[in-house]
Amino acid sequence: MKYNVMIVDDAAMMRLYIASFIKTLPDFKVVAQAANGREALDKLDAIENLDLILLDIEMPVMDGLEFLRHAKLRTRAKICMLSSVAAAGTPQAAKARELGADAIVSKPSGAISHDLEETTGDELATTMRAVMGG
Repeated sequence: MKYNVMIVDDAAMMRLYIASFIKTLPDFKVVAQAANGREALDKLDAIENLDLILLDIEMPVMDGLEFLRHAKLRTRAKICMLSSVAAAGTPQAAKARELGADAIVSKPSGAISHDLEETTGDELATTMRAVMGG
């Protein structure tokens, strides 16, 4: 079974890095991408069988925390924060958990982490599978 994933990140290069990494995972596939929370909310209803959302926090228009407030009412998809500002123990991480984030993974080297696969790939893949119950 392949899990359907939406990537929500304002940085086009970061969306590319994440999508490229997900292509290496046989049990996940990217079915949608959005540049901010508003765009992601607009796409939610059109995506059938969305299983997982990888969500950045710092984005224009609507940030990840605001998206979480709305998304938990509109989708059953699991939500994994993938952010450079939500490391364990930070106020952003606590708020994300409070709003219903299922997991939090830190971007390894800032907002655009070109080294995502090499430095955090194993952790991200493990977290994605754990969130999906595998």
